[in-house]
Amino acid sequence: MDKTLLAALAKAAGLDKAWADHPEDVAAAAAQALNTAGAIDIPTDPAAEPWPPMRAGVGL
Repeated sequence: MDKTLLAALAKAAGLDKAWADHPEDVAAAAAQALNTAGAIDIPTDPAAEPWPPMRAGVGL
């Protein structure tokens, strides 16, 4: 990924300090996110949740 684009995305995500201190880590995280994004299935039902509701006692 282009460093200019990566810097702009980091700034938009509020990761200015992380980008300034650890640009390699931010780049690695962005690459991992790009590689994983295609593997996630988008639910066809907008009300469907990919995991159970996060409430105590539900699904235990």
